[in-house]
Amino acid sequence: MRALDVWLYGRHAGRLGQIDGQMRFAYAADYLAGDGPPLSCSLPLDGREYDRPAQAFFANLLPEGEARTLVARRLGVSAGNDFGLLYEIGGDCAGAITLLPLGVSPDDEPAHTEVLWLDETGLAAALDELPSRPLLADPDEGIRLSLAGAQDKLPVVVRDGRIGIPLGRTPSTHIVKTPIARFDDTVANEAFCLELARSLGLSAASAEIRDAGGREFLLVERYDRRYADGGEVERIHQEDFCQALAIPPQLKYESEGGPGLADCFGVLQGASTELGVDRLALVDAVTLNFLLGNHDAHGKNFSLLFADASVRLAPLYDLVSTAVYAGLDRKLAMAIGGEYRPDYLRRRHVDRFAAQTRLGPAAVRRRMVRLAERAHTAAGESVDRVGPRPVLERVLETISTRAGWLERELS
Repeated sequence: MRALDVWLYGRHAGRLGQIDGQMRFAYAADYLAGDGPPLSCSLPLDGREYDRPAQAFFANLLPEGEARTLVARRLGVSAGNDFGLLYEIGGDCAGAITLLPLGVSPDDEPAHTEVLWLDETGLAAALDELPSRPLLADPDEGIRLSLAGAQDKLPVVVRDGRIGIPLGRTPSTHIVKTPIARFDDTVANEAFCLELARSLGLSAASAEIRDAGGREFLLVERYDRRYADGGEVERIHQEDFCQALAIPPQLKYESEGGPGLADCFGVLQGASTELGVDRLALVDAVTLNFLLGNHDAHGKNFSLLFADASVRLAPLYDLVSTAVYAGLDRKLAMAIGGEYRPDYLRRRHVDRFAAQTRLGPAAVRRRMVRLAERAHTAAGESVDRVGPRPVLERVLETISTRAGWLERELS
């Protein structure tokens, strides 16, 4: 059996093994005897060995799609081998998890100050290399980074105005996201969507548009990191809703067996330490995604954040108006009240959705209308802060149309 030690917050949490192609996880006895948090809502601290939930949880740490295929090819691993990929690039995952070979502890890795700093030329070269070498994966150089999702992205360290590649056990602080081929101005699109979320009072990742040698990219601050009193970067544990529900990444869309909004509210019901606040925040997130035309808001785009003794809905991330691009699916990733088609959404669907939130139809309708009303003004101001782009004109039109519909249909 091949195996990896799993570390959480620098503590040995357990062991992940692979038997006959199936991953299995069991907590370490010392960890069970302590006061550490579980890795996941789907992996409680009950002393069992987990197979299917472990397979789903750890697979969701990995890149997807073409990025996964290219990483696997570069590392000489089968693209379908989750364990093999985690063995090679599981050193800096989302949240506070680190996967290392047996007998190796995080303290054995290079010091936390180990960073490959890049000047503008070096950063531009790294951006150019990402499409063919996702995550710049190369464990021989100490680069063991893993991020879920299909878009080209790179975990980096930002310090004193410099950007660098984290080596060894160095935590990344930001994520670099490059433009998506075939679609115009996705960097500005996402920057605007995140800016609008924050301007409306929603908790969302901070991001800014940057340039390196004429190559535009989005620099997103990681919400699963924080700075200690001494200035050192600390990881904060998180998991997406697919992980919390033991759903593998290939089933992340509701129509394919993935989570629906009822499941998402169920996750909050079972985990959140401030349930009332997080319920309202999730209603706001659903409303904002509808207004933006973000049809790709699936189960992996919502997460729980485990900070100290609290468990909260994580800030919003991966917000992009997909409705403005021809050729992308017009259906919602998660149905609202049973309706996947945004143009066919009616008051009865919103009332069915409200029943899933346990907040009551009238309260949900009022909240959605208020957000729609505020979005009219806030959207224009957000464009001014991001900078005008042709794609944002289409996003503004989408917001205006859908906000007007919510106001008419739900008032």
